[in-house]
Amino acid sequence: MLYEMKVKGLALDPLTNVPIVILKGVDKQNSLPIWIGIFEANAIMSELEDITPARPMTHDLIKNMLKELKAEIVKIIVTDLIDNTFYANIEIMFNGARLRIDSRPSDAIAIALRVNAPIYVTEEVITKAKKVDMSQDGKLDSVDKWKEWLENADPEDFGKYKM
Repeated sequence: MLYEMKVKGLALDPLTNVPIVILKGVDKQNSLPIWIGIFEANAIMSELEDITPARPMTHDLIKNMLKELKAEIVKIIVTDLIDNTFYANIEIMFNGARLRIDSRPSDAIAIALRVNAPIYVTEEVITKAKKVDMSQDGKLDSVDKWKEWLENADPEDFGKYKM
């Protein structure tokens, strides 16, 4: 089963200062934090804030290439969580064929935001993510408190992502 998600915001892990993209289910039932790199966070933030660079950045270039090739991103799917690493696919329609391209979720999300493609997460990923004890990485003191905060967070809780 797939759950449609929207980007709720960006946050910084309070202990490691690693960026986190927060996905929230359109049904408001599920939240999914994904730790990402600083450059991908910048790409996501610039699109969320409607900031247009003077020259195309990588994700903008991909959007432009897809447009010129008359290819369409159908959706992105966060497909797996293995050893605390998330995996995703970008589904593209090109010349009548549906292609699946392996991607990091952060890149897939940055591209999806640029082309208004839906973002999905598999039920398996949501189940696995709920079982991950993030405190093992020294990231959180209380896993239950963190999960509760994510479930109840409002966009204002995230503030502006500072680079």
